[in-house]
Amino acid sequence: MAGKTWFITGASRGFGREWTIAALERGDRVAATARDTATLDDVAAKYGDALLPIKLDVTDREADFAAVKQAHEHFGRLDVVVNNAGYGQFGFIEELSEADARDQIETNVFGALWVTQAALPFLREQRSGHIIQVSSIGGITAFQNVGIYHASKWALEGFSQSLAQEVASFGIHVTLIEPGGFSTDWAGSSARRATPLPAYAEAHAEADRIRGQRSADPGDPNASAAAILKVVDAEKPPLRVFFGSLPFSLAKADYESRLANWEQWQPVAELAQG
Repeated sequence: MAGKTWFITGASRGFGREWTIAALERGDRVAATARDTATLDDVAAKYGDALLPIKLDVTDREADFAAVKQAHEHFGRLDVVVNNAGYGQFGFIEELSEADARDQIETNVFGALWVTQAALPFLREQRSGHIIQVSSIGGITAFQNVGIYHASKWALEGFSQSLAQEVASFGIHVTLIEPGGFSTDWAGSSARRATPLPAYAEAHAEADRIRGQRSADPGDPNASAAAILKVVDAEKPPLRVFFGSLPFSLAKADYESRLANWEQWQPVAELAQG
């Protein structure tokens, strides 16, 4: 199915850029946002009017609504809205500053929320559309040193699952993409790091060791393009889908542990009911 119109945030690098190019390459149209639209100059030169670059900081609610409106007015409709903009905040919980925590939530949660709210009136009116929320394996499980990042993705997962139920009658689909480790610079220059406390030196070393093991064979963002096209073209797209081979095993182990823990403590749960 060709001829879709996309709105993609965080299109300057990683998934956002690869999915923008994949959509354009097959003949779709894309409104691509970035803090610096110069990063899209080469894409614009190749695909011309099929690409609408929009400068956007997703933490600015008013700008989010204006950008979505601009895209809709320019192309006449929206079919796929991808909330991809975000970053990883590293730091143990005790190490995080107020700014670290607030900035992470402002971008990863509120940025996606504002864009979603801005797009919904257009999707409801046309009674179709697909909202893609880029979550993470970190949206359903958690590891040390990225606690506030997990908090942001768990929040995204929560409101998106509710959203899927709220908009289904309008013909709108919602999908949470939950990637594992990919070569997207997520842990590189785009990441932020809290000032470490000496007390956690050994724990930091262990966290780095484990993260290194998990990221030893990162996925290729370019290869993810074929997967996202499968998702948006599906007649009945999933609410959640992993990208990469590692997330399923991590999630399976975590959820098996949760179920065993809940079952073990069910007598206490029933005691609390009285």
